[in-house]
Amino acid sequence: LAFTGKANCPYYAKAELLADYLQASLPDFRVHKILQHPDKWEQWLHDICEMNGWEHRQSPIIWRELLDRGGKGRLLGGVNDFLEHAQRYYGITSVMLDEEMLDIAEENLKTYIEIEKEEEEIKSLVKPLQIWITSASSPVCYQLIPLLANGEVFGMTTDISIHLFDTDKFKEILCGIVMEAEDMAFPLLRSISEHTEIHEAFVQADIVIVLDDVLLNHEVQSLENCIREVSKICQVYASLIEKNAKSEVRVISSGKSFVNLKAMLIMTYGPSIKPENVIAVATSWESVAKAMLARKLNMNAAGVKDVIVWGNITGRNYIDLSHAKLYGYDCAIWGPADFPRPLLNMIHDSEWVHSELQSAQSSLSSQVNRCVGMLPAHAVATVLRYWYHGSPPGEVVSVGVLTTGQFCVPEGIVFSMPVRFQNGNWEVMTELEINETTQEVLGCLAHELIQEKQIALKETEEMH
Repeated sequence: LAFTGKANCPYYAKAELLADYLQASLPDFRVHKILQHPDKWEQWLHDICEMNGWEHRQSPIIWRELLDRGGKGRLLGGVNDFLEHAQRYYGITSVMLDEEMLDIAEENLKTYIEIEKEEEEIKSLVKPLQIWITSASSPVCYQLIPLLANGEVFGMTTDISIHLFDTDKFKEILCGIVMEAEDMAFPLLRSISEHTEIHEAFVQADIVIVLDDVLLNHEVQSLENCIREVSKICQVYASLIEKNAKSEVRVISSGKSFVNLKAMLIMTYGPSIKPENVIAVATSWESVAKAMLARKLNMNAAGVKDVIVWGNITGRNYIDLSHAKLYGYDCAIWGPADFPRPLLNMIHDSEWVHSELQSAQSSLSSQVNRCVGMLPAHAVATVLRYWYHGSPPGEVVSVGVLTTGQFCVPEGIVFSMPVRFQNGNWEVMTELEINETTQEVLGCLAHELIQEKQIALKETEEMH
């Protein structure tokens, strides 16, 4: 027998006591109770009656569940129907007084509230990180989900919830990704869901990963039109992040285009979002340069460290090897595993370095449009791991951050530069020395980003 009612209902109390007595007295009599808060009772009753095709309006509602025969529940009725059933079949009835019924009903409500509070406290002890990914139908997102869910990014004791956000036309793709991720049964993936309603975006977000792209095709559209589109997207996102996300939300700008600009615009349009909590990912360029150098030197790419990416990550940038080091390089000089060698001392053909880096940059720029997502997904996961657990001691990581005059770069743009991650924060490695030639290059790179910013903000002013 199953029955439910309002926690403060005296008739539920009367039925409950009789049901408990029958269960204790009869070997095959089983009771399943579902107590409801008074505020939720009407909706719950409406839903269960609609689902089963029942007509019932009062508390409690009692039905028989013939589970051993595979049948659906059969409505018995209310408290009077139950009393009549007990009298007819078992010769037992209830003689509870009204005063007793009211006392037990009051006690039921008090107990219900206490149990509910305990359950909420238990749930609050486990707070999964809420991660939102925009343009979630992209291949990058597909590759990123396993990296986030396997425990290596946030730690093996941190549960996560992933929210996939995209436009309605990609709803079917998002549903497919959700089903596949659920089937993989990651121990730390508490939930994964798809969202296409714009007002739902970034609710309670701890992390927002922005993958949106507006690709510039000179034959079809102008730079100004592309920047206008980027600006519109970032205005919407910044407003929703301010409204829906947590105050300490961290925003990562990634993708194939305008990565620096997206980060800068989210800060501009979302003034309450902490600037230090918005960064742009440059790790893909670092990885490509390290792999290219490792092939030249016939060594493992993991031994190439401190390659710096300056400037506009998905535009004009400069790969700086003046601080790069080699670990575990097999040459005439032997040393312990942690003994570094300056990379430029090992490559005497400076012309090769210059031409190959240019070639690598051109190659990556042409490949990003057909990238299957593995490289940028790994880049995002790596930066998140560093942000939460610190980057390797002494190593340089390139990240696009808001400038405040570091390395004489003009203030107020997002510029890729060397940082270190520590204790959940990052700091620019301003102690690194750069030569005059590099300084001149940085000035040229900053000019492009200043232009993009001016176009974007001019478009905003005109719209208003």
